[in-house]
Amino acid sequence: MRERPVSNVELAPRMASAITTVVILCFFGVALTYAARGGLGALGLTSFCVLMALLLGLQFCHSFPARAPRWARRHRFTLAAQAVLTFGPFAFFGDAWLGMPGFLCSSCLLVLRPALAWAAFGLVVAATGAVNFLVGYGVGELAYNLVATTLTGLVVYGLSRLTGLIAEVQAARDELVRVTLAQERVRFARDLHDLLGFSLSTITLKCELTHRLVRVDPERAETEITEIVQAARQASAEVRSVAGSYLRMCLDRELPAASSLLRAVGIHAEVRVATGAVSPAVDSVLATVLREGVTNILRHSKAQKCVIEAGARDGRVRLAIANDGLRDARSAHFADLPGATGCGGNGLSSLAARAESLGGTLTSGERPDGWFELTVTVPADAGGDEDSLATTGRSPGRS
Repeated sequence: MRERPVSNVELAPRMASAITTVVILCFFGVALTYAARGGLGALGLTSFCVLMALLLGLQFCHSFPARAPRWARRHRFTLAAQAVLTFGPFAFFGDAWLGMPGFLCSSCLLVLRPALAWAAFGLVVAATGAVNFLVGYGVGELAYNLVATTLTGLVVYGLSRLTGLIAEVQAARDELVRVTLAQERVRFARDLHDLLGFSLSTITLKCELTHRLVRVDPERAETEITEIVQAARQASAEVRSVAGSYLRMCLDRELPAASSLLRAVGIHAEVRVATGAVSPAVDSVLATVLREGVTNILRHSKAQKCVIEAGARDGRVRLAIANDGLRDARSAHFADLPGATGCGGNGLSSLAARAESLGGTLTSGERPDGWFELTVTVPADAGGDEDSLATTGRSPGRS
């Protein structure tokens, strides 16, 4: 299996870290050349390299805290140790050690709070000026040494911060990808629930009905088997639609299926639907709400009558599904809505989220006549323009 190529975005943190490391090593390399020209003996040069290696390690702890999190939590100790190693060796190495205060300046900016950091930065530069005279340099070299110390500190600080920011951006990008994938999984699970919940309920109920009819009414049993096969094929096609991300549900196609299912279980269904022109997104939400509402009626109520109404007014479409099986339906519907108590699935809560994403609402509750009603109201053109509107119109009728 071929490995996936690494993108430029993924390489950015590594490149920034590598550049910062190279620059720090180059600064230390310049200091090492001063020591080699300073006439230090073998012991002195060895001591110089050991102390410089310690300083290099402390600088890496401050420049790349993510690589050494244990030491990063002890930054006050490491900064104090770097300060001692920065100014103490001047007594032994003299002007050969003048390149080290610049790294202490960068560490102050990286470790301390901003107000304290810049004060410490200025203090280190001032101390470097004092050391300039102690090692035998005069006023002529003072400006050069102070500028070199300041530039070293700012360059190392800038590169270190840039490396850290690039790493944070990469981490934020990875987190965004993770959240997006999680949201897509939730959407896929929601669509699968909305689709298969209805289809499987249809197949199960019709199979139970056919089992009872196969001996007493073979002709009707054969008709129900035909509808079972059609429902199974539709469920298979809808699963492929979800997997292929081209899901498109239609209220006109769902109404006959819902009426047939309700009729098969002995529920008198009255359908009055005339929504007019709605966008594909709204059409899909209406169809999904119809499925979920009918599924919940079959699962959680003992309804004998059901009324499905839909219409448009003032640019908004309203779909209402009412039934007379309130005693058992109340607990199921209310438990499924956000903020409700009781046991229930996540069907209506996901539909409420869909409706809200289109600027609509999903409600459920008891009507004054004692029936239970599930209602969704959304703008007719939400999620689409006029050119892509789908016409959904059905004359009032009964099933």
